[in-house]
Formats: sequence, C-alpha cells, structure tokens
Amino acid sequence: LLSRLPFALTDGQGDVLSEIEADLSTATPMSRLLQGEVGSGKTIVSLLAMLQVVDAGRQCALLAPTEVLAVQHARALTQLLSDAAVPATVVVLTGSMSQSAKKRALLDIVSGQADIVVGTHALIQEGVEFFDLGLVVVDEQHRFGVEQRDGLRGPHGELPHRLVMTATPIPRTVAMTVFGDLDVSVLDQLPAGRQKISTHVVPLAEKPGWASRLWSRAREEIDAGHQVYVVVPKIGDDGDDTEEGVQLFGDGGREGAKSSDGKIRLTSVTAMNAYLQDVPALSGVRIGTLHGRMDAAEKTRVMTAFERAEIDLLISTTVIEVGVNVPNATLMIIMDADRFGISGLHQLRGRVGRGGAAGTCLLVTRQEADGISRERLDAVAGTTDGFELSRIDLQQR
Repeated sequence: LLSRLPFALTDGQGDVLSEIEADLSTATPMSRLLQGEVGSGKTIVSLLAMLQVVDAGRQCALLAPTEVLAVQHARALTQLLSDAAVPATVVVLTGSMSQSAKKRALLDIVSGQADIVVGTHALIQEGVEFFDLGLVVVDEQHRFGVEQRDGLRGPHGELPHRLVMTATPIPRTVAMTVFGDLDVSVLDQLPAGRQKISTHVVPLAEKPGWASRLWSRAREEIDAGHQVYVVVPKIGDDGDDTEEGVQLFGDGGREGAKSSDGKIRLTSVTAMNAYLQDVPALSGVRIGTLHGRMDAAEKTRVMTAFERAEIDLLISTTVIEVGVNVPNATLMIIMDADRFGISGLHQLRGRVGRGGAAGTCLLVTRQEADGISRERLDAVAGTTDGFELSRIDLQQR
C-alpha cells in the first residue's frame, strides 16, 4: 500500500507509524491514543497499522461513532485497498442493516473471511464473534465509553491491540488523567495540499444586514463549482411551522426568531430548508438535507449525492461533524454557532478546505456582543490550532 499511495506520508505520520509498528511487534497488547489535527491523516496511518495485523493473519475492527462515518470509512478503505491492489476484505456492520445483510456480515466475521470490519456500536453487541481479532481501532474515542472500547475481545476473551484516535486534541494534563493507561502519539502536521481554513464570526445582533450576505456568499462558492454546508443545531419536529423559516432573520434574527415564550428559537433543518427555498440568491441551487432521524439508506443516498456534486448546498445537523470527506466543499455556515462547544466547532470546520481550494467557515450567532459564548466563538475564529483550542477550552471550563 505504501509504495502505491498517490502521496508521500508526512514525517509525523512516518514517526507515529514506527511507534505503532513497534507496539504491534510485541506480545503485550498495544494501548495507544493517536491525537491529531482535523485532516492530519490519521485514517491512512490506522489502515497501514491494520494491514500489519492482517499480514500476520489476524482480523481488525474499526469502530466509528455514526453510521454515516462507518459507511464512509468502509468505502474509503475499500477504494484505497482496491487502487493499490491489496487483497484485504472490508466488511461493514451497522445497526440498521437488513437481517440478511447482517447475517452475511456476521458469517464473514466469525469465519475469518473479513479482514477489516468497520462498524458502529453494533460491533459491540452480543452475537458478534470474531474469528481472530488482533487490533481494534476506535475513531473519535470520546464518543465511546471505556467499557465499550474494551468490549471487543478475542475468541478466548483476550485483549487485542488498541488504537484510539481523536481529532479533538486533549491538553497533556487531561490526557494523563483520563487516559493514563494509554501511550500518546501526536500528529500535528497537515499533509501537503491541505488548505488553511479562514473562520469569521457573523454577529447578527450587531450586523443584521449580514444575514442576506451569507447566501450571496454561498452562491459565489456554488457558481465557482464548489459546494456548501449549512449546519444547524436542531432537526425540527414534525409539527414545526415552516413559516418559522421565514422568521429566522426577522430584525437581524433577534425578535422575529423568538417563540411565544420569548426565547430565541434555534434554527432547525426543517426551518432552514423552508427559508432557503425562497432566498432569491439561491434560485436554482440544488439543496439537500441530512440529519440523524433519517434512515440509514436515505442518509447514505444524500451523502453519496453530495459527494458526487449532485447537491450544491447541504443543510445538516452535526452528523457530518466527524470524518466526512468531500474535497469539493469549501464553505461552511454554522447557524447558532454559540450553541456548539469549541471542539465541535473545530471538528465541523474541518469538513471544508479538504481539496485544492481554501475553506471558509462562518460562525453565525444572534447573541449580543457581551454574550458569554462570544468568547468561545472568537477563540475558534482566532486559531486553527486544535491543541491551542483545547487549552483555551480547558481554561474556559
């Protein structure tokens, strides 16, 4: 695989891979935390580690926190292996698969036909038996509990090698406290070709006129052949009044977006979709929606359409926060950004600027200038260094 990759590994990737290779060569199970910037190339490092285990005749499991990410990981790994003519078999197991597909996957896993098994929490369920599990890779480890991470074991209850990964860097003091049982590897270089992401706070309380500029900015990216994410904090209930969409930006998004009890109404997928259908600047733009309540087949259909550039603008909840890779997406607009934490915002903006064009992230807030969350937004806008943000996050908490 290494000899056929279309790119060279960074020095950091090479160093981490050497650490992992040394761990895998010993009889003591590896317990290693790999923390690296969004887009620093953790996935390819984990695949090379998994292939070392497959070469030794054993199986690997890759645990992902969402179905969207599990399916995307499986597709990406299969493509990489196919392009390099590496004869390793990748099998997917998620909770929403049909019974027949699940049975086939379980049979491949227990018989040893599956070299790499990619799945969600479904991998930890009773009834999943591995032929000979040698390595467990946990993506976005903070989405899983310790017992869940340890739930995957060999056929006789033995602990396999473990590599847990996070793109939300953790201050060393926290890492030592929470992950005292893990060796820590750090990837702080971005591969060649990764573009910087510029981040700006859009304060609608002070600048109500900027609301319309958001959508002309989105149109500029789409006209340039790129794609746009619009991230919102809420799905929207079946009873949502679609008129809510029209009110989103009333009086700069303050008075018009309040509900009957006087609270600011959070932007939802439903409302945003209704609103954007009537925005003149987006006339003719192909708009899609994605959220956690959709069934797995529909989620996959929407993400595939977005990857193929059949959708120009995707309105989504945070289901796209981790791992989703669409190199053509260059602009992300995060509505009610003050409702997200520092690490979540950092993760989200890592979805843009993954191709040859630079990425832009707009943090839209209706909070007043002295609002407590504005400090958090300013911190995210001020640096793309995840390690520095983790320090600020710890300080603020």
